[in-house]
This record gives sequence, C-alpha cells and structure tokens, in this order.
Amino acid sequence: MTQVKPPQEPSAPQRNATPPPQAPSESAGHVSGGPSMGRLVGLDLARALAVFGMYIVHIAPMDSPQGSVGSWVYFLAEGRSSALFATLAGFSLMLIAGRREPKTGLAGRQAKARIAIRAVILLALGTVLAMEYGDIIILAYYGVYFLLALLLVRLSARTLALIAAGIALVMPQLAFVLKMWMSDSVQQSINAYDPLERLSTVGVLDLLLTGLYPTITWMAFVTTGMALARLDLSAPVVRRRLAVLGGGLVTVAYGLATLLTGASAVWNVGGGGGPSSGSGPGSMGSGSAVSGSMGSAPGGPQLSASDLLGAVSHTGTTFDTIGCAGIAILVIVAATAAMDRLPLLRRLAKPVIAVGTMSLTAYVGHFLAQSAWPASGAGTTTSWVPVLTYILTAIVFATIWSRFFRRGPLEYLLNAATKPAKYIR
Repeated sequence: MTQVKPPQEPSAPQRNATPPPQAPSESAGHVSGGPSMGRLVGLDLARALAVFGMYIVHIAPMDSPQGSVGSWVYFLAEGRSSALFATLAGFSLMLIAGRREPKTGLAGRQAKARIAIRAVILLALGTVLAMEYGDIIILAYYGVYFLLALLLVRLSARTLALIAAGIALVMPQLAFVLKMWMSDSVQQSINAYDPLERLSTVGVLDLLLTGLYPTITWMAFVTTGMALARLDLSAPVVRRRLAVLGGGLVTVAYGLATLLTGASAVWNVGGGGGPSSGSGPGSMGSGSAVSGSMGSAPGGPQLSASDLLGAVSHTGTTFDTIGCAGIAILVIVAATAAMDRLPLLRRLAKPVIAVGTMSLTAYVGHFLAQSAWPASGAGTTTSWVPVLTYILTAIVFATIWSRFFRRGPLEYLLNAATKPAKYIR
C-alpha cells in the first residue's frame, strides 16, 4: 500500500461479548467486562473506516485530476488508513492484556501467550500474502509490532504516550541515518542470508527499517493506541482533551511541514507525485523494490536530509508520523463519541460496524478478490466503481455473516489458534 495495510461478529455486533481483537483482527466490540458498549462499537466503526481507506488506496484510480474530490479522498486515505489500523492494533492488544489495568500472574502470562501466538500467525500469513502481492501487505509487520508490544503491555498511559512521542521525534532521524549508512550492497548482503527475503521479498530488514511500514517508526502508532486503551474514552472530558490533542498534532505537523518545506512536501494531492509515489499500490507483486520511507532501497529513490522536514505519507518523517497519529486519534474519538451520543447513527451504521468486527477477513479478502478480478487492481482502474463495489460487497458480506456467526471466518481461525495459551502456567 502505499500502504497497508495491516490489525467479527453477530447481527448486533455491539451486543456481543467475545475475546479482544487486533487490527486487523478480532472486534473490539466484543470484550467481556469491557467499557461502555458504545465506545467499543466506536472502535469497530473506526476499524471499518480504516478498511475502506485501504480499499481506496489499493483499488481507486491513482490519477484523479489534481484538486478533484477523488484526489482528495485518495490523499486522505493514503498512509493514514494504515496508520489508523496500526493505532487500533495497539488498542486491541491492550484489550487482550488488560485494558485499564494490566493482567498479572497466570492471566497475564496467558494474555501474553495469546499475543505472541497471534504475532507469529500474522507474520506467517503476511509472508505468504507478500509472496503474491509484494511489500504492500502489512500483516507481517504487525507480527513484529505485537512481539515488541509485549514489552510494553504493563505500562501506564502516560509512559506509553511518552514512548510514542519519543519514537515519533527520534526514530525517523535515526532511520534516515541508518539507511544512509547502509548502502545498496550492504542491504543486499544482509538480505542474501534472510529466508524471509528469499520467500517474499519482505525480509527482516524491510520489517524493521526499510519497508513500507518499518517497525522503527511505526511503533509510534501502536504505542499511541496502547496509551488510548488505558484511558476512559467514555468520559466526555477525556474525549474533549483527546480531540484537542489530535487536532493540535495535525495542525502542528502539517502546518510546520508546509511552512518549512512548502505545500508540495505535504499536500501531495493527485498525480501520484512525491517521495512516496514509487512505493504505492501499483507496486503490488513487485516486492520491496522501492522504499516506503526515508532513505534508499535497491532501485528506489534517494531522499535527502531536507525530506525529513516534509510530511508526505509513507515517508516516515517526524511530521508524517505525528500528523497520521493525530488523525488516528481524531477518528477514534469521533467514532466512539458518535456511537455513544447518536443512537440513530449507531443503528444506521450497524452494517458498517459489522465490517469492523471482521477486519482481518475484509483485509485479506480484498486481495484475494483482486486476484480473481485483476481489472480492479491498483493502477488499472480509471473509475471509482470498483472501489465502491468492494466496499458495498464487504458491507453486505459482513452484515449477512454476522447474523449467523460471532466472528468473521479468519477471526474464528485466529481465535482458535490462540486456544493453547490457556495451558500456560
């Protein structure tokens, strides 16, 4: 994807209780003992919006006229939908590990085992999908995020927020230096000994540093979601403060980037230009030939230090990271508030919420559908009909499926795979 992209149930998703999710993964709206129903359903709504955003990035025409509605929709989805998913993934992990208070003792060990099992499965599934679809697949990255998150699940909201801020402020610069230090020949030498690289062209180096969703910078989104999970999102005062924070992050990030580097280094609307253009969905199936973030990759663009001041999606700069995190916070707060305060909207949005409850199925499914319908792949469409068809199909499928089953198809399998965690002692 110029993204990713990565990250479940009944006819009334908001009324069911099931084990917690991961994004893409199980629904947040079905966690027993969890907070207010509206808040959790809001997470499913946010997750569905992230799914649709990734559909747009992967399927919608990439050459909409400059400044058109289509170009703005694509711009808003590009990079930001996958960042929202990563933020929701962090939130979901805390639903497993203990949301407001971390689980300890036996419960804590079993929760960590569940997360570790999910991490391994997502890493394996992501690698398999990357063999066919290239570096656009986010699931393998999620596997790495989840393993690292195991070190953080017992931290407070304040500590997690500080870690997220530190990653956003420091890691983009460190990533840039590391990638400048590692020449193409060094990267190729490392990849030569990497079995993941030989299997799918998305190796350890890509997962940690040079891929589209490098762990070194994307853990900022995961820890942001983990910090949000520690807060009482049902409290109006908390939501107001988070809305101010999210708005402030967006304003500061994109405002300063525009001031320092000009609008073209931020508002990359239409035309597919900018530093991230080469690593978009059009590269599906081509492997990781182009770096999705700052620095260089074999055959990819060489970015200069001045690019660190920009905020184009998937460049992985500090401003890009902060801006995407701010948007993710705003979407989550808006979705949770809307589901709590607007019962009519909540009822009307039920089919969309159903998509959010089975986001892993919706995510993987749209890639499989593109294999069966090649004409709907990225870079091949000239209208918005295919992406609207995918969105409508996902809504219809999720609505029907949720009337008969508590989880989506892949969510069922993922949940079953984590059952052995109960034998941890």
